[in-house]
Order: sequence, then C-alpha cells, then structure tokens
Amino acid sequence: MKAKTLFYCTECGNETPKWQGKCPACGAWNTIVERPQESRPAAGKGRGRTAASSLGPVGTPKALKEIESTQELRFSTGLSELDRVLGGGAVQGSLVLVGGAPGIGKSTLMLQICDQLCRSSKVLYVSGEESERQIKLRAERLGIRAESLYLLSETDLDDVLQATAELKPDILIVDSIQTMFRQEIASPPGSITQVKDCTMALMQLAKGEGVTVFVIGHVNKEGSIAGPKVLEHMVDCVLYFEGEQHQTHRILRAAKNRFGATNEIGVFEMRDEGLAEVPNPSELLLEGRPENAPGTCVTCAMEGIRPVLAEIQALLAPTAYGNPRRTSNGLDYNRCAMLLAVLEKRGGLQVNSCDCYVNVIGGLYLDEPAADLAAVISMASSFRDRPVPGDLAAIGEVGLTGELRAVNGLEQRLAEVGRLGFTKCMIPSRGSARIKPPKGLDLIRVSNIREAIAAFL
Repeated sequence: MKAKTLFYCTECGNETPKWQGKCPACGAWNTIVERPQESRPAAGKGRGRTAASSLGPVGTPKALKEIESTQELRFSTGLSELDRVLGGGAVQGSLVLVGGAPGIGKSTLMLQICDQLCRSSKVLYVSGEESERQIKLRAERLGIRAESLYLLSETDLDDVLQATAELKPDILIVDSIQTMFRQEIASPPGSITQVKDCTMALMQLAKGEGVTVFVIGHVNKEGSIAGPKVLEHMVDCVLYFEGEQHQTHRILRAAKNRFGATNEIGVFEMRDEGLAEVPNPSELLLEGRPENAPGTCVTCAMEGIRPVLAEIQALLAPTAYGNPRRTSNGLDYNRCAMLLAVLEKRGGLQVNSCDCYVNVIGGLYLDEPAADLAAVISMASSFRDRPVPGDLAAIGEVGLTGELRAVNGLEQRLAEVGRLGFTKCMIPSRGSARIKPPKGLDLIRVSNIREAIAAFL
C-alpha cells in the first residue's frame, strides 16, 4: 500500500493536500515540500501519548471573577540588553523561543545567562548538538563556573522531561528544538510534526510546573528548516538573534512578546570571551563613518524606547541598461522606490535613469518613516556628488507631494543626536515650533524636500 503524503509550507507550517507554487496561507513562493504523513499509534496499544493528548484530566470552566490575577513574576537574566528585549526580564513559567541562523551566537547567549541565573535558581541545560564535555569546555572559555548548572546531552524529549521531573529545575534551556524527537511520532527529528509536538510538551511543562523554558531554533534565509516560523503562535516570546558572520555585533529583537513590547532591540558584540553588551549602540553603528563622502546621511530611529543613530548610504550612478537597477538593504524596497519618484517629481532631480543602491550601515532595518528625509538627502548627495556636512543629521517623514511631516518622539531623538556630538539637525517645520533643542544643537526647519536639498546641496 502506497504511503500517504502531505505537503507542508516551510515558512508557516500550513498543510495542503497537493503541491502549489505559492502557499495559500502566508503567500510565500516555492516553500511547499512533500513529507510522508505521520502514522500515529492507535489508542490502547501500549504506545506513548503525544503532547496534545497528555494534558492530564479535563479541567472545569471557571468564572472570570473567580480567577486570581497577580502580577507576573519577573527575574533578571543578568544581561540588561536581554532584559530590555524581554520587557524587563524573563517571566516565570514562560516559553521563550530564541531563533537565528546557525553559528550566530544563540548557544553562547543562553550559556552566558546561566552564570547569573544559577546564583538564585537551578538551571538545566539540555543540548542535542553537543556533549557535556563540549559544553563544559565552552563554559570555561566564557568564564562560567556556576555550581547549580546541570548539563544533559539528550535528544529524546521524553527522557528530557523525565530528567526535568527528577531534578525540578527553575529554568530549562533546550538547544536546539530541531534535534529533539518523540518516539511515538514516525517522522525524523526536525520535521514540522516533531518540532510542533516537542514544543507543545515544553509549553505544558512551562505552564503546568512553572518552569521557565528557553528553546533555541535554527533558521536560514530560505526558511526551509522547520523551526521558529512554525512555532511563533505556540510560544510566549519569540526572539531573533541577527547579525552577519563577518561582523562582530549582533542584534537581538523581539518578533512576539506577550509580556512586553515587540519593538525593543538589544545590541551585543561578539568577542573572544563571548558576547559583550553594547549599552550605546549609536557609537558602534557610526564608528568608521567616512568624512566628506557624498551619499551618506545620519538619522535617528526609535527602537522601542531607545533612540539609535543610523547611517544611511546611497549610491546613484547612470545605468548601463534599459531598466535602472534598484537595490535596498535595511530599508523597505517599495518605500525607496517611492522616495526616488518623489525626489524626481518634487525635488527636480532626474534620477529615473540612474541605478540606485541604498544601504543602512550595521545591519539595522529601519521600518519607520522618520528615516525618509535622511534617505532622500543621501540620494540627492550621491546624485550631485556633493557631501553632506558630517555634523548634520536629518529626521522627518516625506509625503508624496514632497512635504515633510513631523514624527513622534522628536525631542528624545534630538537629545540623542546632540549627545553624539552633532551640531545641526534638519527637521520638518510642521509641528516643531515648540521643540526646544539641546544645548549646542542647531535646528534647521524645512517644509519640503526642495528646501532640504537647497540647504546644503
């Protein structure tokens, strides 16, 4: 008898009865893969139960007024950058998923927080990728000598749950979820069914026993590995550890957080002795900025409650082909195309026949409109081949008619600009009449992009 197969989307985990080029759930292209349908044992035949069927007795409904509501118990992880992203610290009994590309530093981050957590809690570190000896060597290299840190090298989740029940740790770290499996599921480790079922079991452990669980998941650029993308709806918090292999700094951002905001970021620097916190990321991101170079401008973006200065670079050159090429890294591609159209129509610069390359230095992704003005100025500077003054920053949203609109948190942004030594800042004239700049910072108020370009270019 031919084995039945199902088709899964590696991006969102949606199941379809047949192959399709585009996932009907998330709209991703070429993410549908064929996998054999898992055969589950019939009930009453002596086999183990899956996580979904092992939830214990059925509970009775309770009235809302009868349920006690107390403030969630938070504790510090020992890293202020991680605490900021988590919303003030980790919550007891929560399930946190830490995702990122392999080798980016997720295991190092989790092992480093054990040094602080073990001072007041019992931590069980489960690794399905390394032996206990390998973890011990890495811990010695990082300077971690926690006495209440317990190591376990295991891939069978049932054995992990049994060890957890015997040890009764306060915090459980699983590295990684793709290596875990349950014997009653007839699919290899890392498959969507295995990953989902193992995560469900860990969620029941966190909610039922009050154990704080950190789960590491690997993803790649194509999203072809089952992991964080299919687990985001199951966990309490999803953190993504980002960065380039050839760069030393790493950015930790929250994609989902039931106990805090999702727009906070934490910045780390990878060193020989491990990850070091970067309390002032603006200085790191502006380090090595060229002087008197056309096509660069600094803006101030808000990452949660933290203002971060970012450098936007643009390169415009006459195209050698029929259709000009447009490339954007760190800014939305469609928004860059819109700004180019506004720059030509409202700014009077003939950029329609130029290739355009836009890049945000440091791996940041600016998704707020406050970076529009800096992007337009950097494009105009590259087109005219005239440098922008090095002590100038630009903050403002650009509309389709070329007007500049006010942005939120302007006073906080200006304070960060002045603290980093900038003496001039270009802002929209609308809505900024009551703004008091910090000492030593001159405000240049403009109403449209023509005035902004004419001011220095």
